[in-house]
Amino acid sequence: NTSDRNTRSRIRSKSRRHITRFTGLKLLTTKQLIHKVELLLILFITACTRSASTQGIPGFPALVSPTASQAVSSASALQVSSEPEPVLPTNTPIKKSVPSTTETSQSQEIAVIHLPLDGPIADPLAEISGMAWYADDLLLLPQYPDRFGDDGNGYIFGLNKKDILSYIQGATGNPLTPYLIPLITNNLEAMLNGFEGFEAIAIEGDQIYLTVETKPAGMMGYLVSGKISPDLSHIILDTSRLISITPQTELTNYSDEALLVFGNRLFSIYEVNGAALNPTPLAHQFDLSLQVLDPLAFPNIEYRITDATSVNEFGRFWGINYFFPGESALKPDADPLERQYGEGPSHSRFETVERLVEFQFSYTGIILSDTPPIQLELIDDNHSRNWEAIARLEGFGFLLSTDKFPETILGYIPYP
Repeated sequence: NTSDRNTRSRIRSKSRRHITRFTGLKLLTTKQLIHKVELLLILFITACTRSASTQGIPGFPALVSPTASQAVSSASALQVSSEPEPVLPTNTPIKKSVPSTTETSQSQEIAVIHLPLDGPIADPLAEISGMAWYADDLLLLPQYPDRFGDDGNGYIFGLNKKDILSYIQGATGNPLTPYLIPLITNNLEAMLNGFEGFEAIAIEGDQIYLTVETKPAGMMGYLVSGKISPDLSHIILDTSRLISITPQTELTNYSDEALLVFGNRLFSIYEVNGAALNPTPLAHQFDLSLQVLDPLAFPNIEYRITDATSVNEFGRFWGINYFFPGESALKPDADPLERQYGEGPSHSRFETVERLVEFQFSYTGIILSDTPPIQLELIDDNHSRNWEAIARLEGFGFLLSTDKFPETILGYIPYP
């Protein structure tokens, strides 16, 4: 009866308090316990799969165990990993992660090949802030899509892969003219006080995920999702569910500027992760319905992380690591990556830093991989290129885009 149920409930509650008091252990709620059990099952299945010959789980992400030296590290220490063993179906062809440490000179620099643009995207006001693939279409996200639309909505730019490859392979010398994809924001800009534009994009199936930066008083980020029409006739954002993402420092004008999907999880990465400014950085974690999950540890890395690629079959992805000389607050006394791998010729002459850094998912969180950074050949400190968007061009290299500094640039970097 009701009286008995109430009595049992009081006894359970009192027992939980006593256990916590005398053992120091905090008992989990049912929801927390489910999440913990789910994680343990995933790790258990992965471990069993690794030890059971070549059998794999289709679509299941592979993780790499850290070495003993990685398990104990200071906030400023570099974390490295060995090549992970992927969990893939039998007979799946596995490509070596590119570039490898033996193929990349520690002080090598790569010149960025500019791909000419035409149309509205060529205007610096486009301020490209992210890019991601939807099948064979590259979607380029403007920071302020409504600059190219009306009625409070706007546009995302699109380029087909075959047109990009035609230029790279020399089949055509004509500028690339992106098509416009209507973005129906459902008045999101007015809903968020201090709206300062969209900062990152990730795509999974027909779902699109975007981060938004706001500054009502201090900084605040938001995560929103939407649906892509199969024919790219429009994209509609769902503003009924907005997830706030609190910045990890009190610095102005910085928020989560990278989004990526790994397995059935979504991760956002904060822009500032230097040891002195953000001693214990985190990557925020969500499920694909935007349910907030426990964050993952993220390594200290100096300067800014402005965007990231998709994750490959090894659980690895590349991030843009950029430093503009005017951002003196972000300049460290020493840069561990520079100390470990050295500087290229132009980086040794200028303060600007333009490089790509590879990261890896592991059992302890996200860590730096053992692949040396890819340093981009600089122009000079007066023409720093504020790279804000990156995507893989499978089999070829990477595509990059700047915002409005020094102008709108779509760049191509072949694999070293």
